[in-house]
Parts: sequence; C-alpha cells; structure tokens
Amino acid sequence: MAASKPVDPDSGSALPRWQLALLVGAPLALGIGAAYLWSRSRAKEKRSKGDGERKTPEGSASPVQGHSCTHHGMGLSSPLDRAQAAKNRGNKYFKAGKYEQAIQCYTEAISLCPKEQKSDLSTFYQNRAAAFEQQSKWTEVVEDCSLAVEMNPRYVKALFRRAKAQERLDNKKECLEDVTAVCILEAFQNQQSMLLADKVLKQLGKEKAKEKYKSREPLMPSPQFIKSYFSSFTDDIISQPLQKGEKKDEDKDKEGESAEVTESSGYLKAKQYMEEENYDKIISECTKEIESKGRYSAEALLLRATFYLLIGNATAAQPDLDRVINMQDANVKLRANALIKRGSMYMQQQLPQLSTQDFNMAAEIDCRNADVYHHRGQLKILLDQVEEAVADFDECILLKPDSALAQAQKCFALYRQAYTGNNPSQVQTAMTGFEDVIKKFPKCAEGYALYAQALTDQQQFGKADEMYDKCIELEPDNATTYVHKGLLQLQWKQDLDLGLDLISRAIEIDNKCDFAYETMGTIEVQRGNLDKAIDMFNKAINLAKSEMEMAHLYSLCDAAYAQTEVARKYGLKPPTL
Repeated sequence: MAASKPVDPDSGSALPRWQLALLVGAPLALGIGAAYLWSRSRAKEKRSKGDGERKTPEGSASPVQGHSCTHHGMGLSSPLDRAQAAKNRGNKYFKAGKYEQAIQCYTEAISLCPKEQKSDLSTFYQNRAAAFEQQSKWTEVVEDCSLAVEMNPRYVKALFRRAKAQERLDNKKECLEDVTAVCILEAFQNQQSMLLADKVLKQLGKEKAKEKYKSREPLMPSPQFIKSYFSSFTDDIISQPLQKGEKKDEDKDKEGESAEVTESSGYLKAKQYMEEENYDKIISECTKEIESKGRYSAEALLLRATFYLLIGNATAAQPDLDRVINMQDANVKLRANALIKRGSMYMQQQLPQLSTQDFNMAAEIDCRNADVYHHRGQLKILLDQVEEAVADFDECILLKPDSALAQAQKCFALYRQAYTGNNPSQVQTAMTGFEDVIKKFPKCAEGYALYAQALTDQQQFGKADEMYDKCIELEPDNATTYVHKGLLQLQWKQDLDLGLDLISRAIEIDNKCDFAYETMGTIEVQRGNLDKAIDMFNKAINLAKSEMEMAHLYSLCDAAYAQTEVARKYGLKPPTL
C-alpha cells in the first residue's frame, strides 16, 4: 500500500505507531504508562496480582443472627463500634447476595459513625456503593463513591467503582479522569484499570474524530510527503513525467504537434502542475478535464482521486476510484492502480476483507504489475501473513529486479517474523539481508531506515545512528528520519535535549509532519509538561490524514488532559523523566 512510513503488523491498522514503542524502549518505559501507550495485546494476555474485580465490600463479615440490620449493636461501647458492627452485618448480607439488606446496614453504619471519623465513613459509603452497583443503580453508585472520595481523595476502590459507574452512565470524560487517577495510584500495574482507560480513550477518540473529520478543512501534505507517496509506485501512469504526446498545448504548437490535442486539456495542465510541485491546483484542473469529457478523463479521475486521498478526503476519492475501476475500456494499469489505492483506503478504514478483494482483483487484471505485489505485500504484513507478504515481495522483485524498496521491505518482513518469533538465527539472517540490500542499493534511503529500526531492536545503537545519518544524507528533507533519530538518542544516550532538538528540526523541515508533533507531545507528557503536550497533539490532529489516525491522536490528547484534571483535583502526577 502507498505509505510514507512503515506500518504496524501488530496493530492490525494502517497507523505507523509501533516504531514509537520500539524506539522509545527502556528509558521511557515509565513514561509510556503515563502517556497510556501501554501494549494493548499484553494487557489482554497478562493479569497482575491486583487484577481481580473490585466487587466485595471492605471490612470483616462477622456472623450475625436474624435477618434485620437493627438492634444488633446493643451493648457496644461507642457509636463507632456500633457503626462497625452494622457494616459487618452489611458485609454478611452482601456476600449472601442480599443487597437491599446490606444497603440498610451500611446506611445505619453511616448514620451512627461520628462525622470526624472520615476514613471509616468513606469505607461505609464505598461499601454501600458496591451494593448499589450490584443492583445496577449507577447514579447512586456515583453519589456514594463521590462522598467516599471527598473524605479520602486517594481511595482507589471508590475511584474505580465510580469510574465504572460513569462509564455505564456514558459519562466518558468523568470516567476517564477517575480511571486515570486509579492508574497513577496503582503505578500502572493493574491491567483491569488500564484496560478500562484504554477502552474509554478509544471511544472518546472515535467520537471526537468522527465529528471533527466531517468539518475538517482539506490540507495538502508537504511536497516531500507527496513525492514519497508517488515514489512507492513504479507502474503509475499519472505520476510519470509528461511524455512527448502529452506536451502542453502551447509547447505542441512550437513543435508542430498541435494536431494531437486540439483543445486545452485540464489533465495535461494538472500534470504540468505536478512537475512544478504546484499541487493545490491539480484537483480543479482534473475536474475541468472530467466535466469536459476530455480524452484524458480516466487519467483525470484517477489523479483527482489520488489527491483527494492525499488531503484526507476519502469520501470524495471513492466515487472517482469506482468509476476508473469500472471502465472496462480504460488502460488496465489505470484500473489496477485505482484498485491498489482503493484497497489501501479500505485498510485505512479497517476493512481488510474489502482491501484484500481489491488487491486480488488488481493482480487478476494486471498480473505483470509490480506495484500490485509490492503494496499487497504491505497489506499482508498488516494482516500478520508474513509468508504471503514475502511471496508478494518476491514476485515484485521478479518483475522489477531493481525495486530497492520491495527488497528492503522483504528483509524487514522477515526480520519482524524472526524478532517476534524469538528466533536468533533467522534474525541474523535478516540482518545479513539488510546488509546485502544497502550494498546493492546504496541510494535507497528506505533500506537504511528499516535497517536502523532493526538495529535499534537489537540494541546496536551506534550502527543504527549511522544508518539514520545515511538516510539524512540521501533525503535531507525527510522529517520522519529526524524523528526516529531523535528517539534513538533517548534510548541510546538518554539525551533528552538532543532528542528534542532533532524532533524540533523535523518540524522546521516539514511543519506538516504529524508524526513529529505526536512524538513531541508524547515526550512532553513523559516530562510532565502536559499543556505543551496537549498543544502538540492538537497540531497533529489538525494534520491527520485519516479519521482513524485522528481518533488515535485524540486518545493521546484526552489522556494528557485527564492527567491535568487529576493533578488539579487530587494532586496526583505520574513519574516523569
């Protein structure tokens, strides 16, 4: 699929996020928790000792006789003793599943307890909330937990119970704040609370992204990003330079070729604008070609769709792609390219079945098109089908032996398979493969970049740094490389200043690099600079190229904002760098 950055085979999405987790590594491990960047797969597989459901009330449940909560505290020496006795009877009823009687006993305990005994009172309210929870009385749960937290602001059970009740009431913001406080108090060790935070963050992110994406202003990416995107295609007619038969009309007049095109062509003007990197005018010129039903209508539809995708307008892109795909008389390479791009779009939308269908159709109609196998190979990596991915890369290489990008990505697929499978001998084979690729294709920046990521995994930091330097030498305007090199400095040398300087340099090079803003925001969260982090995340949100990517960024921003609220309300802050 067309992408400027490698994608994450672990996540099942088209978001290139796994590199951040790999490159951050040990020095930022504590900060990852603070930023809610824990591993979701590990959270599902592992359960710590403190993961049990917080369902039971607190305090002992002394055996009692009878079925009423009253008249069992006679003879006890003090109001507090009688309150504790009522609580114990409540606990007995609770464990027997008699929640209404338990509530009566906890209510008696609350009424008997001296007001200055805040610790005991908070326990009684929390226990009553637990009984209300069993009756699905979520409003009462929130009320009692709030009273418990008012008396004991760091009461983990009450905070977590209130968080669950707020979720049931669809109060996601309040739920997130409570569960954030719980995560900090538990030092991010309890998977149950972390999973709830993760769940709510995803929900909030999706809701906000859906609303924001509808009204977002289309934004053209940087020229470097656009050129990188088109460089991932070798059989893409619309990205090729103007040929002799496609000269601008005025140039054709000079060469005596005016008979070939007798009227102004919006498509040819759009191609000329591409060569001049005047990208903002391309969509309008393609529209002129399409509306005039010019000879290049199919090409104009595909080029317009491509730029709709680049500005993040998949809704506008799909009808154009559909039309090209259904043009039986159109150039087969145009149709195959449209299928690749629609398949990539479907993967961005988390529709892998439709994506797979499009790539397979592209292979059927144009079996000699190297781009089909190259981009389908990337799809297979996303779907964790590494052997099939390698087979596709091999087919691409067979058709285009000089395809450096496919050879580098094949090595990376083999490396990831060996690395995640904990196979040292295959890891070494893959690393040797990287060496062969960069020797054979010394001008392929992507080869150095992917090798650098593998070297970082293997903690060969010095050599990884050299590979990033080679990338910068070959592509000095590639902002993403500076971000990766900056993250490497954090892991390798724990040099925060140098890391931030490199990421700032990335933003200077490309102020539309959402990856740089996101990474800067994540680091600022870990440093405790939450306001600055939120500002960085908001900048990244405005640059997001898909609704799914925007949802991810909103999750990070909401996590940071929740921490500011928890710090304000309870004085709680996670560990910082």
